[in-house]
Amino acid sequence: MNKPVVLVAEELSEAGLAVLGADFEVRHTDGADRAKFLPALADVDALIVRSATQVDAEAIAAAPKLRVVARAGVGLDNVDVEAATKAGVMVVNAPTSNITSAAEHTVALILASARNVAQAHAALKGGEWKRSKYTGVELDEKVVGILGLGKIGQLVAQRLQPFGVELIAYDPYLQPARAAQMGVRLASLEEVLRESDFITVHLPKSKETVGLIGDRELHQVKPSVRLINVARGGIIDEGALYSAIKEGRVAGAGIDVFPKEPVTDSPLFELDQVVVTPHLGASTHEAQEKAGTQVARSVKLALAGEFVPDAVNVQGGAVAEDVKPGLPLAEKLGRVFTALAGEVATRLDVEVRGEIASQDVRVLELAALKGVFTDVIEDSVTYVNAPLLAKDRGVTVELVTSAESPDWRNVVTVRGVLADGRAVSVSGTLSGPRQVTKIVEVNGYQMEIEPTDHLSFFTYDDRPGVVGVVGRILGDHGINIASMQVARDAKGGKALIALTVDSAIPAEVIDQIGGEIGADSGRSVDLAD
Repeated sequence: MNKPVVLVAEELSEAGLAVLGADFEVRHTDGADRAKFLPALADVDALIVRSATQVDAEAIAAAPKLRVVARAGVGLDNVDVEAATKAGVMVVNAPTSNITSAAEHTVALILASARNVAQAHAALKGGEWKRSKYTGVELDEKVVGILGLGKIGQLVAQRLQPFGVELIAYDPYLQPARAAQMGVRLASLEEVLRESDFITVHLPKSKETVGLIGDRELHQVKPSVRLINVARGGIIDEGALYSAIKEGRVAGAGIDVFPKEPVTDSPLFELDQVVVTPHLGASTHEAQEKAGTQVARSVKLALAGEFVPDAVNVQGGAVAEDVKPGLPLAEKLGRVFTALAGEVATRLDVEVRGEIASQDVRVLELAALKGVFTDVIEDSVTYVNAPLLAKDRGVTVELVTSAESPDWRNVVTVRGVLADGRAVSVSGTLSGPRQVTKIVEVNGYQMEIEPTDHLSFFTYDDRPGVVGVVGRILGDHGINIASMQVARDAKGGKALIALTVDSAIPAEVIDQIGGEIGADSGRSVDLAD
């Protein structure tokens, strides 16, 4: 078999390449050179980029086999996530790879701005001793305002606390109690602007945040304030900041990011009160190595059809530890459902009941959908394109959760309605300390059977001798039974035989068994990878 092709369009750490190892064909190209980049996409399965490569709709269309785009970093400004999602392509990044580096660089710029480090350095190297000119300010007892108390904002807060500062923050998505646990007081944007001696930005770039700190906001701050931006260029309006510093309404700034990069000419560069760096927030050896290894692991998971916690266009985000073991269970249930149904349902409900329902279990819906379509679609089914496949086929899908589960601690059910109105269902659970996967219900019949590689189900009129007939036919064909269970709705009513066998049962043998026992239905399920 040909190895999956991974195209690396920008520099990737050696550690990241090592994670990919010998399982993939790794190619390299210059992602900034469109004439080289677009043709190189023709047969690739995965694409790894940093910030210089534009992965737009044109690039995605040029890669018909593409299954995952991985950004070795945090931001996704250069990736058209919407176009990727429509194409069923997973988009992943390395959201925690540079958070320590960015937080430390933020503190470095705060200190450099407070103590005029860069300016004094340049003057002294230029032959001038100017102690009095570059007198700075202490951080002790100052108010530091943090705009955005996400992962990086929190790390900045932790690192600043030993300096004796008072921390306030603007973050409309964080509860005050959570901020208080971190020693931070939540405030409105206006309060942060009015009270802070230092303001540091840690917000994502969006329509709402571009120009968030503009001329109006910079008329509300103390004249002694210093602004720091190691987040995204454009959140602080450069023109407004320039005017505020020139007019003495802002004391200084530390800027690492710019609206357009690279940049070597900006009005801010004229100002002695501004410390600038060329987007160095993530530029540490440790951050680059973390980014490379994180996205390489994500690529491996994505190409294996597994759930990728760092995927940005898959519902659910990070998966709780209690939920993770349910992923293969839900996927198997989806595959069993499709085998039992024999067609694509018009409606699907994925029910999650029990203690686990208190968690975010949307990923179990995705896993079940992935299983439902795995044996229906020739192309690879992923957590990204499974919902799109359902939508394209007119399948209505709903996730149902409930804390009530009378028989099992947790149970997942895939239930569907077929075009002719028939209902099909299959339920499963993870049992015992070893979390053994068990099917516990099929079409209303209760059972406990472990879903091995090969299963079969037969529904028939309950009567003596059926088990013997099934055993005889399988024995005649050299097929060994691993386990068998019989369930029935009532004595003499309808019954269901569930079998696990050591090898796949051919279709003609399924038909033979069904004919001899007068089965209403006979289905086999092959779960072997």
